Amino acid sequence: MTRSVESRFLAIVGTTIFILVVPLFALFLSLATERASNELQQNLDILLAANAQALAKPLWDFDQESVEQITATIVSNGPVSRVNVKDVSGGIAVSMPALPKWPKNGLESITREIFYRAVEGPKLVGTITIYYSRIDIFSSLRQAEVMLIGIFMLAVIGVVGAAIIGNRLMVMKPLLKLTAAIEATRRLGSRHHVDWQSNDEIGRLARSFNAMQIKLEQEEGELRLAHRRATDIYNTTPAMLFSLDEEDRITGVSDYWLLATGYQRQQIVGRRFIELVPPEARAAYLERKKTRSIADVLEATTQFVCADGIVMDVLIAEANRKIEGAEEDLSLSVMTDVTALKQSEERNHRQAITDHLTGLRNRQGFETALDSEIAATDAAGEELACIFVDLDRFKWINDNLGHQAGDLVLCRFVERMQEQLPKGAIAARLGGDEFAILLRGVAIEDVATGISRALCDIFVDPMSIEGSTVRLSASIGIALYPRHAANAAELLQKSDMAMYSKKRDGKNGAQLYDPQIQDHTRRRAEIERDIEEGLKEDWFDAFFQPIVEVESGRTVGYEALMRLVHPQRGIVPPAEMICVAEETGAISRLGGHVLEKALSNLARLSAATGNHDAYLAVNFSPLQFDASLPVRLAALTAHFDIAPRRIVIEITEATLLHDNPQIRTILDEFSRYGYRLALDDFGTGYSSLSYLNRFPVDIVKIDQSFIRSLTEDEPELRHKSRMLVEGITAISHKMECTVVAEGIETDEQRRILEEFGVDYGQGYHFARPQPLPKLIELALSAPANLPKVSAG
Repeated sequence: MTRSVESRFLAIVGTTIFILVVPLFALFLSLATERASNELQQNLDILLAANAQALAKPLWDFDQESVEQITATIVSNGPVSRVNVKDVSGGIAVSMPALPKWPKNGLESITREIFYRAVEGPKLVGTITIYYSRIDIFSSLRQAEVMLIGIFMLAVIGVVGAAIIGNRLMVMKPLLKLTAAIEATRRLGSRHHVDWQSNDEIGRLARSFNAMQIKLEQEEGELRLAHRRATDIYNTTPAMLFSLDEEDRITGVSDYWLLATGYQRQQIVGRRFIELVPPEARAAYLERKKTRSIADVLEATTQFVCADGIVMDVLIAEANRKIEGAEEDLSLSVMTDVTALKQSEERNHRQAITDHLTGLRNRQGFETALDSEIAATDAAGEELACIFVDLDRFKWINDNLGHQAGDLVLCRFVERMQEQLPKGAIAARLGGDEFAILLRGVAIEDVATGISRALCDIFVDPMSIEGSTVRLSASIGIALYPRHAANAAELLQKSDMAMYSKKRDGKNGAQLYDPQIQDHTRRRAEIERDIEEGLKEDWFDAFFQPIVEVESGRTVGYEALMRLVHPQRGIVPPAEMICVAEETGAISRLGGHVLEKALSNLARLSAATGNHDAYLAVNFSPLQFDASLPVRLAALTAHFDIAPRRIVIEITEATLLHDNPQIRTILDEFSRYGYRLALDDFGTGYSSLSYLNRFPVDIVKIDQSFIRSLTEDEPELRHKSRMLVEGITAISHKMECTVVAEGIETDEQRRILEEFGVDYGQGYHFARPQPLPKLIELALSAPANLPKVSAG
């Protein structure tokens, strides 16, 4: 009985690989994946639990910056792809990163509720959701497991090697003679026979090969018939088929190609294909032909001129094959009419770079145009102006009249704006109420300035929107290339900076970029850095300025004033710092830090001097007023063992201006806890007198501008100021309010205020704001100046 060569070969390879290696490898990968998934799930549960606790207080305090910092820390964790944090009110919604890179394996998510342990018990303050990538098979492997896989691979190589050796010994050797006979037949065309005798498959194959040679003559005839049939199929296939030679000449076309293009075969065969491409598209087509894809197949789109002159867009798929021993290569191309598809792509492209509301370019389209305009500006040696427009008070329209009204305002503005733009100008809506305009030319600054003035004039008359009359204005920034910027990004940035500079200076107008704007930006960045470093390194301190009784000169209290004690620059004034902190949202952290310092200093001052009657006046920014402020202040005063009557909260007209019910509730809470309220800068607002009646005010502080005017050289101004101060004092006393005069700098001013009956005063005449150690030193050296009775 003969043994099969094929059965022996398949037995060696198949048994080794499919029975031994594959099941074990699959089982190993499955176990490794399950282990890695469990570990990842445990790590993410721990990460979610820890950060949910960390986020509780910032969400409770509405501290968005801390929420963003904690969120950024979570995102930095390797497996985490995205983090969403929301509070229950919707006021805080943080998602990082803004544009995540989604993993190809997909995402899983875990959501956890965040509870804040308040005095009343746990409070639900928000949720946190973590998105992480799924574990795939290969990313779960450890180093040791990879080494084990390597061992498996060595085993596979061994099996394959055994198969090759077996194949060489049992298959290849007897087949060499058969291969030689076949090669001779191929090269010489003669009918060679195989000299091999055996009882296995090779012997049967040799006998079959010898019999096949006899039939070749018959099969050649059949091949000629098949060629004729293939030609018929080539001509009848409903596709535009054609062939080219090495010189790009058309060697053959199908009947369907002739029908679709309108040409006759004798007109077209022998012509170069490039001659049928419009002249303006030939260079691009030849460039595309230089690139070949896998399997040596060219796919390129170009334009094609039909016999009747109609130009259509076509997709050409061209395949070339080099045939060994043949005089010409095998070439076959398929041409497809894609005119409708190209038109659809152009429509989609226009939609992708167009703002759907206004019809202008969107940000993507503007950035593309900006790059092109800069290149054209360089080529022509001209200037390029970028006008950045931001509509003032637009948010008020959206919030009060609705987004539909806001959209109508934008459309009307665009209509009037386009009437002012010269030919060739490029306008875009960058988002929201921000627009940008590009103007190119020689000495373009005057043109850009004139257009900016015209855009501002659009809002001289109010707009009537859905029955409501609205007034807007425009803040405009102008930057020029290459005068102000070296590239597209810098040009857009500096026009934006110029716009914000104008908005800070009062809005409603145009501002040409100036290097000082960038200096202001650097100064602002420096202040922001000082705030963050000061909070981190504890550079902030609360200086105290004494408040004295005008008649006796004894100290009755202090006003806490924030100071930054910089290790290199010394004491930094707080005015700019407070403005920047209010703009960046850091005022809550900064105010809370200084408040704690002030109360701590008061407790230390009281302990050092033995005086527990002097009060402390503290200031809050309007942005710090939230429902939790009274509770937090009460907790701090209790912590430092300070009686509530010793704390005076100074409020300004900016805090009370809109008569917000929430502000009134907070002020009532302060009074309920026993804190006193002082109306700061009295006399400078629009309706200061009404505040004495509407709010629980205990102390009135007369603004220092009136105090300075008491001793002015101009008699009329001096007389009016004295009447105002005397009147404010009388009215305040009638309302049972204590009167404090600010900014007393001379003894003459003190005497005048004493005549008017002003109770207390503060200013450089008495003392400047001082750090705690200096105050303790002065108090201990002059005990007679300490207050003997309560400041109430």
